[in-house]
Amino acid sequence: MSGPLAGIRVIDLTSAVLGPVATQILGDMGAEVIKVEPPDKGDDTRNWGPPFVASEAVYFLGVNRNKRSLTLNMAVPAGAKILAGLIEKADVLIDNFRLGTLEKWSFTDAWFERHAPRLVRCSITGYGSSGPKAPLPGYDFILQAESGLMSICGEPDGNPMKYGVAIVDVCTGMLASNSILAALNARHRTGKGQKVEVSLYETSLAMLVNVAANYLAAGRNAGRFGNGHPSIVPYTTYRAADGMIALGIGNERQFARIAEVLGHPEWASDARFTSNRARVENRSLVDRMINEALSHDDADVWLTKLKAVGIPCGKINSVAEALGDPQTAARGMIETIEHSTVGALKMLGIPFKFSDTACSVRRPPPTLGQHSDEILAGELGLDDKVIAELRQAKVI
Repeated sequence: MSGPLAGIRVIDLTSAVLGPVATQILGDMGAEVIKVEPPDKGDDTRNWGPPFVASEAVYFLGVNRNKRSLTLNMAVPAGAKILAGLIEKADVLIDNFRLGTLEKWSFTDAWFERHAPRLVRCSITGYGSSGPKAPLPGYDFILQAESGLMSICGEPDGNPMKYGVAIVDVCTGMLASNSILAALNARHRTGKGQKVEVSLYETSLAMLVNVAANYLAAGRNAGRFGNGHPSIVPYTTYRAADGMIALGIGNERQFARIAEVLGHPEWASDARFTSNRARVENRSLVDRMINEALSHDDADVWLTKLKAVGIPCGKINSVAEALGDPQTAARGMIETIEHSTVGALKMLGIPFKFSDTACSVRRPPPTLGQHSDEILAGELGLDDKVIAELRQAKVI
């Protein structure tokens, strides 16, 4: 194990998407991740399908590599005792339970201070630990609606639209892993662990970035612009003769270049288009003129010409086309690993690269409870007889 987090042990009590995204990132970086799941049913995403491959839900497979699975009923005293033993040997504990769940099982702040003072605890909730909505559970789809994210997606005269993936879950998982790394770094200085909180609600608000700034600083509420940008023009999708392309013009130099390529160099000196502010004010006209010019040739022809002069542009690929792009292969963004039931399993690669401490896909996503005996014997020293009794009592 040579990853940057080699030697860090993570106890993962999360399920669904946001927590598993966080712990998969830590696992990809070399951490040892023990995924604790309820006996019999396991993580909810084990049942989210189709598609399934060899009875395994692809949804689960996508966010749970580089982990070992232990089944454990944490709500009973024997299960809580096992969890306590694992926590005392861990560096990180992460959960996405409702508020008060760990405390109900006797894992209070005082317990952690006494038994695991160097532990970094990460709590992922729907709305945080305070405020009127704190007791509520959080769901990506609902937070996309409540945060305003949905209100800015879709066509101007259409309905609000959600993003095509659980984007709030994914971003919350990324923020959780980032926050855990910061707390581990702080431990070098303080010698102590600490509790980290992230919530779907706060993440979804943070994701508004410039749109929130427009309202907070300038009092300008947001609308929907389809594929367009509220503050930059031209910056949207356009239709060529045989298909659509994406263009993003960020300054006057680029606008002059695209005007030249499209056969209308006079646009660059037209007062209606000489600044981004002017182009935003004349958004409909600019978009209509560009669409008309592009209609005279095919998308690939235009993309070749535009890229040659440094214009930000791209083809609108399907997911299959994006995954089949030579750049995807060149950057190692598709990995294949042997899975105990699936066989050769293709999955996305690791999106961050380290020069000296390489990250790796070392373990396939685990089957439910695949490593229970191994973990209980290896980490806690339990013998076969005790493990069999725990299984008989449905603790594991």
